[in-house]
Amino acid sequence: MIFSRFERMVALRYLRARREEGFVSVIAGFSLAGIALGVATLIVVMSVMNGFRAEMMGRILGLNGHLTVYSAARGNLSNYDDLAGRLKKLDNVVSVTPMVEGQVMATANGVSGGALVRGMRPEDLAARRVISSNIRAGSLADFKGMDSVLVGSRFAQRHGLSPGSKLRLISAQSKPTAFGSLPRVKTYRVAGVFQVGMYEYDNSFVYMPLKAAQLYFQTGRQVSGLEVMVNNPDRTDAVRLELPRAAGRAVRLVDWRHANAALFNALRVERNVMFLILTLIILVAAFNIVSGMIMLVKDKGRDIAILRTMGATRGMVMRIFLLAGASVGVIGTLLGFVIGLTLASNIETIRQWLEGLTNTELFAAEIYFLSQLPAKVETFDVVSVVGMSLFLCLTATLYPAWRAARLDPVEALRYE
Repeated sequence: MIFSRFERMVALRYLRARREEGFVSVIAGFSLAGIALGVATLIVVMSVMNGFRAEMMGRILGLNGHLTVYSAARGNLSNYDDLAGRLKKLDNVVSVTPMVEGQVMATANGVSGGALVRGMRPEDLAARRVISSNIRAGSLADFKGMDSVLVGSRFAQRHGLSPGSKLRLISAQSKPTAFGSLPRVKTYRVAGVFQVGMYEYDNSFVYMPLKAAQLYFQTGRQVSGLEVMVNNPDRTDAVRLELPRAAGRAVRLVDWRHANAALFNALRVERNVMFLILTLIILVAAFNIVSGMIMLVKDKGRDIAILRTMGATRGMVMRIFLLAGASVGVIGTLLGFVIGLTLASNIETIRQWLEGLTNTELFAAEIYFLSQLPAKVETFDVVSVVGMSLFLCLTATLYPAWRAARLDPVEALRYE
């Protein structure tokens, strides 16, 4: 739709109401602010939700396999080297890593707590960039032998550990002695401290060399399972179908989507609900545009009649009020777009500033799993928010503009 210079001039004049018509301008101002606030809030919330999901996926998939192969009998896997060799030959498989897992009680410096021990080969752990590139103290080179372990940063802080410290692990699996069955207890040396930025892993994970874990948990030449990494985490179904045939025996498979289904489903539902709820802000602002434009049409009834008698067509009148109402929506949307992108790009800095200002913890890592507030701006989400806002605002101006165009100049001027 092309607006003439006359139509633009009149529409701008109507938006700048005189003092006695100031209430219309106040409504337009609140409508503009509401639209800007709604668009900015939607962009920020969607970006934070996207960033949260991306960070969670990156850390979870960086530490765990995309597919995990267990024994069908729910025991340990034997002949795992032969099985790993077969699985590596499959298309799209990047690596196959044997591991031993077990729950233990960890004790150091008078502090006790539960922990999950994961045994892996030093070279396999070094290939996990999420771990090897986030060693905060000590060295991965010391992760060798039968008495060394890696611990998370929060775990180390809670137990007062540093490289070289001693950590005692107590397993629920008992060992027979002359005095009866006793829990298995062994002391290990802390070789390093890692920090991946995810509370669950930094607070409870302990890594030890695979052979040391096999000895401690008495699995012999067996492992708990094989972690399979593929080139695309979203395409594990193809590998999942081929894997049982390549294994040559009955196995049990768990992929990352099933292992974390509750978490990612909750994130998706929360994201959709937040989008719907925050859209109501823009919808309310759009209703404000409707009420403001109806009041403007009522106040400008005499002016509309004069314009009609001077030769203005109904189409011109409709375009004038359509432009006046749409200007509020477009400016509010663009303002919200700029504010939203600015806030989303600096959300972590803003969080730290607010925490320092209020002296409170706004983003607890033990609740939200991550130590930082992430944000990832997706082009599709931004375009969807801006497009929806413009659509609602333009739709809101149609009825008032149509009503102005249908105004009868004779009736409007009869009592003037």
